[in-house]
Amino acid sequence: MSFWKILGRTLRLRCPQCGAGRLFDGWFSMPRQCEACGLKFEREPGYFLGSIYFHDGVTAIIVTVTALTLMMLTDVSERTLLISLGAFCVLFPAWFFRYARGLWMAWDHFADPPQNAKAMPGSAASPSTERTAINR
Repeated sequence: MSFWKILGRTLRLRCPQCGAGRLFDGWFSMPRQCEACGLKFEREPGYFLGSIYFHDGVTAIIVTVTALTLMMLTDVSERTLLISLGAFCVLFPAWFFRYARGLWMAWDHFADPPQNAKAMPGSAASPSTERTAINR
């Protein structure tokens, strides 16, 4: 699957594999897996720590470019700049949180796609019942 297709799905906050399931139940809560295809969203403990790179990186780039542009091209006071960009540093990450996780999932799904969502441990269609029957 192409990176652009995966990226488009996750920017719409949909499952990177099928595009049908929603990534979030609420503003900050995610289901464990896709309700449509069974893809496990958090592959391992601490999986979404990588989304912090997107989260903080985008915030830092926007703040840096805005601060430098306003300092060079306008006569805005340093206090006004500090207060407004400080507020941005609090409000923007709260809004961008969901998209940072989506970007992280898109990158990970493209770089290391799961072989089959149904065979992933913890998915809705996991063959765990077959294993217990074989082990008896």
